Amino acid sequence: MESSRRDELIRALPYVRRYARALTGNQRAGDGLVAESLHEILSDAPDGAAEQPLEGGRARPALYAAVTRRFDRRRAGLADSIGGLSAKQRQLLLLTHLEEVSVGDAAAIVALDPGEANEQLGAAREHLREAAAADVLIIEDEPIIALDIEELVRSCGHRVVGVAATEAEAVRIASRNKLGLILADINLGTGGDGTNAVACILHRYPVPVIFVTAYPERLLTGEVVEPAFVITKPFDPMTLAIATYQAVTGGVHLD
Repeated sequence: MESSRRDELIRALPYVRRYARALTGNQRAGDGLVAESLHEILSDAPDGAAEQPLEGGRARPALYAAVTRRFDRRRAGLADSIGGLSAKQRQLLLLTHLEEVSVGDAAAIVALDPGEANEQLGAAREHLREAAAADVLIIEDEPIIALDIEELVRSCGHRVVGVAATEAEAVRIASRNKLGLILADINLGTGGDGTNAVACILHRYPVPVIFVTAYPERLLTGEVVEPAFVITKPFDPMTLAIATYQAVTGGVHLD
């Protein structure tokens, strides 16, 4: 395989890791799918169904497709609908909103006709509007950004139990409330580090976490323990709704 194609695949890895982790709800499972899929493509020997041809032969959609095929094969024989959404619906939502893939490419990636993909997306979005609300802690040190995130969280039907600008404040709020979700920025400026705050909270109270960052590739190296759910600033209400749903429901398990 030519070096340019290999380099393109390497550049795509952080984003495909994000997709696979959000889909499975687990860093280890997601990264495992990505590693297997990358090996498949680099060896030019895909197992199972032939790779779906995508416009321009772009490496990133090709890697999304390889991950999705492997995921579907691993899920074969298991219950398709979990929490009201099918695996295909979750794949389409994550691809079109979290990864900002076009509906046409997303349909090819998940091996659906574009018309059917649009119908599945419509039904999935409607289900998200009716999903159960969660009690959310926001960890964000920039006041204006925190207000914007709080408004988005409420517009998705969730309840905000507190907004923390520092590590200490986040831990204090968590100790006083039963949380359903944490939405955390990484860099809290003089207030510390969002990952440290989350680690301290999770040591005491297990709760789903979504990290928010302008630089997702820095959190998706696959080299250390990293988040399962990462969204990129700025984000829209549907992206938040999808990430929240995946985090709260734990994604789609492979076993």
